[in-house]
Amino acid sequence: MEKKDVFIIGHKNPDTDSICAALSYTYLKNQISERNGDNVVYHASRAGHMNEETSFVVDYFGVESPQYIKDFRPQVSDLEIRKTEGIDGELSLKKAWDIMRNQKIVTLPILEGQKLDGVITVGDIAYSNMDVYDNMILSKAKTSYANIVETIDGEMIVGDLEGNFEEGHVLIAAANPDMMEGYIEPMDMVLLGNRYESQLCAIEMEAQCIIVATGAAVSKTIRKLAREHNCRIIVTPYDTYTVARLINHSMPVKYFMTSKDIIQFKSSDYVEDIQEIMAKQRVRDFPVTDSHDNYIGMMSRRNLLDLDRKKLILVDHNEIDQAVDGYEETDILEIIDHHRLGNIQTNTPLYFRNQPVGCTCSIIYQMYMENDVPIPKNIAGLMLSAILSDTLMFRSPTCTAIDKLIAEKLASIAEVEIESYAKKMFDAGSNLRNKSAKEIFYQDFKKFNVGKVNFGVGQISSMNPDELESCKQKLLPYMEEVKESFGLDMVYFMMTNILEESSEVLICGNLGEEVIQEAFGVEVKDRSTVLKGVVSRKKQMIPGILEQLPQ
Repeated sequence: MEKKDVFIIGHKNPDTDSICAALSYTYLKNQISERNGDNVVYHASRAGHMNEETSFVVDYFGVESPQYIKDFRPQVSDLEIRKTEGIDGELSLKKAWDIMRNQKIVTLPILEGQKLDGVITVGDIAYSNMDVYDNMILSKAKTSYANIVETIDGEMIVGDLEGNFEEGHVLIAAANPDMMEGYIEPMDMVLLGNRYESQLCAIEMEAQCIIVATGAAVSKTIRKLAREHNCRIIVTPYDTYTVARLINHSMPVKYFMTSKDIIQFKSSDYVEDIQEIMAKQRVRDFPVTDSHDNYIGMMSRRNLLDLDRKKLILVDHNEIDQAVDGYEETDILEIIDHHRLGNIQTNTPLYFRNQPVGCTCSIIYQMYMENDVPIPKNIAGLMLSAILSDTLMFRSPTCTAIDKLIAEKLASIAEVEIESYAKKMFDAGSNLRNKSAKEIFYQDFKKFNVGKVNFGVGQISSMNPDELESCKQKLLPYMEEVKESFGLDMVYFMMTNILEESSEVLICGNLGEEVIQEAFGVEVKDRSTVLKGVVSRKKQMIPGILEQLPQ
């Protein structure tokens, strides 16, 4: 039985907690799934690029980074793709028809290697029967002798089965030999019966092949003459009329296939992008290829009815603006978070766990204990790092006694000393001097919506005040770009000094200045202000802003 995939993912512009929560919860869920014999595999994912602090953590503990998935809208790969085997372009029309009839399909892909060369439909084969009146069509199609022999159930008794009929007409020798001399030309193919004179005449007129009907015996003399004149002889059990009807079915499918302007899709195409295209087309089946243009299979409009929505578990967020693109077209199974209740709506009931702790990984640690799953050293290191990052090494007001207790237990499992490791982690994350404004800004940025007001808050943390000051002049003009591009009413950026336990807040938008002044009783000068004792976006900055906004 094919296993079902579930993706565990944090918010956009992920921080260390978002990434480490996805990785550690994925390990826990897979352990539980394996123990229970469930047919589910969980995959750690991320909705954005990792910042340097998080990259340091992942590398330090030797864990593979989560898969980057920027959009979870249903794709062609989520549909049931029919694994129709491709055929070679040299295959006969008759063989193609037999395959379609046996498999009850109307379209066959024609491949050259693994690449799509064309398609042929039942309609194409029907037209080939109705529209062909040219007695040179067999040679124009460069029909192989192997196809001809197979189609008329014949036997090549003189000559080589290899090669193609590439020049000449197909004629029926219904007249006497005297008249035959007037219309048989060199390189023709002649259908005839058991008359010795007719066989002899065709060979002497330099026909390249004669087809003897009704399984008639061919004399040794005729065979000898045919070899001398390089004339093939095929014997078939069918009568001349039947052979004349069947022989055109020996032509290769590539002669009748559609090879230009084929409507085809990539497995990575989004379903909503192809629905309108499919609706406008009269064709029934559409080829599907992979990212390397290799053929995968066929799909039809009916497949859209059997769409299997992706399954998600969200960690470290429950806000619409922070969720990965396309989340609304997925089935959300669980949310594990430690932030305020947001505005994500789901189609079905789900498991929602939200606790007032400093870090999502503190909740996940408890779930390990509840499910009696041992924590490996590297997973313990990830969860410890998330707690240290989110609580600013226990300095943030979001930090609870349980966060600190859990961090100490995880440090013991991971075999690290908290203070020395935290300094390495924060140093790696605060390497900001040579970064662009965009790189600094999106290390940790979240958008929020309250009523009709949309705003965003970014944050960086450092133990080096000079480094923070160097970022200020880069960030102020860039925040204007962010405000316009996202259509926000105001944008804030917290530059948090871990040692001094304070944040300088940069502000963009007139409403933003008024809100900060009212919320924290400070004066804003040159679009910035210092908030002493304010280091937490979640517990201090956001609540202060929300109190000033109309709900």
